Amino acid sequence: MSGKAKDILKLDLYGLLGIENTATTKEIKKAYRKKALTCHPDKNPDNPKAAELFHQLSQALEVLTDAAAKAAYDKVRAAKKQAEERNRKLDDKRKKMKLDLEAREQQAEAHAQEELEKRRAEEEINRLREEGSRLLEEEQRRIRERIQREREEQQNRDSGPGRCSRSNVTPKLKLKWKCKKDDDTNGGYCQEFILQLLQKYGDVLNVMVSSKKKGIALVEFATVRAAERAVMYERGLSENPLKVSWLEGQPEVAPASQSTQGSLITERDYESVVLMKMRQAAERQRLIEQMQKEDDEEGATS
Repeated sequence: MSGKAKDILKLDLYGLLGIENTATTKEIKKAYRKKALTCHPDKNPDNPKAAELFHQLSQALEVLTDAAAKAAYDKVRAAKKQAEERNRKLDDKRKKMKLDLEAREQQAEAHAQEELEKRRAEEEINRLREEGSRLLEEEQRRIRERIQREREEQQNRDSGPGRCSRSNVTPKLKLKWKCKKDDDTNGGYCQEFILQLLQKYGDVLNVMVSSKKKGIALVEFATVRAAERAVMYERGLSENPLKVSWLEGQPEVAPASQSTQGSLITERDYESVVLMKMRQAAERQRLIEQMQKEDDEEGATS
């Protein structure tokens, strides 16, 4: 029997997530997100057990959202509860009578059945792990291929007339969501979670979550195309949607008279390119400092 599967069967997966065994898949996922945000290792650097708890929550999500694995786990869990109930009901006299041959045979049979259910549960959990790994690798491969195709398409569009940025600034987006002042989870959004949400659209240069004003973040993308996709498609959590809007670098349709400008830009010498990148870096730093200043001023007046 696999050691990992044995460890999972020892856990109270429902208790970890704080749900009943009748919870739906949607309720299980919602409970996982809530627990995971509060016990994430990055938010609990001083707690050495945070990483293990976060790993156990992930195991609970994997097992309880797979119908076959959940059914096998529930059988083992029910068998354990029945055994505990039988032991509680046995009084001193009954415990002495358990030396009887018939009682021993029944106990052996129950133990054999429990071992059989454990093996079946272990097989389902191992199957889930193998299928999940294959599925994850396939999905990641498809995402990489899609991103590569989109990058090539973007390079082809950038080499000729079409859309252009309003200025040579890094594309920046503003994210807003609902969040109460006393909400320690910041409405379910942290820097790492936002980064995970947006990386599927392209390279993200920076994510800055406001520490003073809850429900606001600034995101910088490496390409305009990635920022466009994020504005168009990203909605965040279903229970607390995101409002994504342009802050700087929103593209516009280039006039016909500017169609030759692309070739001129590509012919700039090395010194001009370096100066342009320096201006972009200075503009990015100015915007971040401005946002931090506004947060400090708001904190001083509150």
